[in-house]
Amino acid sequence: MNKIIRELEERRERARLGGGQKRIDAQHGRGKLTARERIDLLLDEDSFEEYDMFVEHRCTDFDMNDPATKTPGDGVVTGWGTINGRKTFVYSQDFTVFGGSLSETHAAKICKIMDMAMKNGAPVIGLNDSGGARIQEGVASLGGYADVFQKNVLASGVVPQISVIMGPCAGGAVYSPAMTDFIFMVKDTSYMFVTGPDVVKTVTQETVTQEELGGAVTHTSKSSVADNAYDNDVEALEQTRRMFDFLPLSNREEVPQRPTEDPIDRLEGSLDTIIPSNPNKPYDMMEIIHKVVDEADFFEIQPSFAKNIITGFGRVGGKSVGFVANQPMVLAGVLDIDSSRKAARFVRFCDAFNIPIVTLVDVPGFLPGTAQEHNGIIKHGAKLLFAYGEATVPKITVITRKAYGGAYDVMASKHLRGDMNYAWPSAEIAVMGAKGAVEIIFRSQIGDAEAIAEKTKEYEDRFANPFVASARGYIDDVIKPHSTRRRIARALQLLEDKELENPWKKHDNIPL
Repeated sequence: MNKIIRELEERRERARLGGGQKRIDAQHGRGKLTARERIDLLLDEDSFEEYDMFVEHRCTDFDMNDPATKTPGDGVVTGWGTINGRKTFVYSQDFTVFGGSLSETHAAKICKIMDMAMKNGAPVIGLNDSGGARIQEGVASLGGYADVFQKNVLASGVVPQISVIMGPCAGGAVYSPAMTDFIFMVKDTSYMFVTGPDVVKTVTQETVTQEELGGAVTHTSKSSVADNAYDNDVEALEQTRRMFDFLPLSNREEVPQRPTEDPIDRLEGSLDTIIPSNPNKPYDMMEIIHKVVDEADFFEIQPSFAKNIITGFGRVGGKSVGFVANQPMVLAGVLDIDSSRKAARFVRFCDAFNIPIVTLVDVPGFLPGTAQEHNGIIKHGAKLLFAYGEATVPKITVITRKAYGGAYDVMASKHLRGDMNYAWPSAEIAVMGAKGAVEIIFRSQIGDAEAIAEKTKEYEDRFANPFVASARGYIDDVIKPHSTRRRIARALQLLEDKELENPWKKHDNIPL
């Protein structure tokens, strides 16, 4: 028996070495961790249980039946473990084995743990570092990718899926991460693109680097393919652990709760003076979020893209909450194509996983212009409208200042089944700003500056406040800013047992 056990350990040791020490050293030389080192950092110490350590590829073409080409594990490490005591399934591609390329058996290993994740109600975290399909296997490798894609589709909305891009991700390989809920990238060492710089050069005559074409900065600030970018592998994995703590394990689970010493009825006197007296002067909505959430702990999603809207996770009373907030510091907080897409996807994620949504509103309307109209602001804006209208989770809205036009409706208004809709005394709820409204209503008096000023003052007195909407029941209460955290917390407590279902349907048809 001792001999057999020794042989087992020798086999395990060979598997742990992946492509060998030389390739491990090369991986470190690029500033990257190995597949197993990444898992060790991501998961709690000694919590990882590996599956299929001894799986090998079955390809026989191009001399691939030579035993020297077969590495136990076949380029991906799969299994499950815990993050702060909560279970998760994980796969980590090993770039030291055939450049992490995906074979038929490599794909089968990933599909296996995705099936297990859905059965057991636990998230899937993929650590991607792969050169793409294994060319020697041809269509078998492509079929493997399609199998993974199908699992991504079936798992969507059932368990959270997180992709961390920690190396190359090209061709068909990009579509599995694209169907997951969140994508994190590592600056300078990871990239995503369908076709690389050489193909782009051949087809379009454009000269572009890998980083410019599909690097972390490109995808977090321009394309919105990725959600967050980090400086190195260690930071990316630490932040993945941090975000994981905000998420329920599956769509059957309640949001997680952690102990907090931050009083649920804490008052924030500074919020009473945060709104400038000049209605055109900006203020930082992030300051309000930090003063509302527990211990100022807020995890922002897509902080570098569409900065005129803020999305992310915080906690109130120890429980996870999704926040959507207009940011007056950028484009006055206006809604445009990018911000609508960004917020709509976030709202739908929260709704899929039973995470309550708090919406902080200061929106002057939708961004005008031919660029917006020609690029489909109508359809893209409708995505956010649809997402809020479809959501059945608790929805709490606080209007801090402007809520003009259709944007008032879209931002989780009472008309879209908002559960608790509050407004600060500084809120202005109207079709548009006073100046524009008066110029339309009294266009015949445009030349009379004194008359226009008088009418503008009259319009402001009549509509530049929350009380008209409140009188109609569209606003549940006008609250003092310093009590915002307490009112949100009490509303969340009230709505804990909320029951609301949409009419039966196979699925909806969101305006994509």
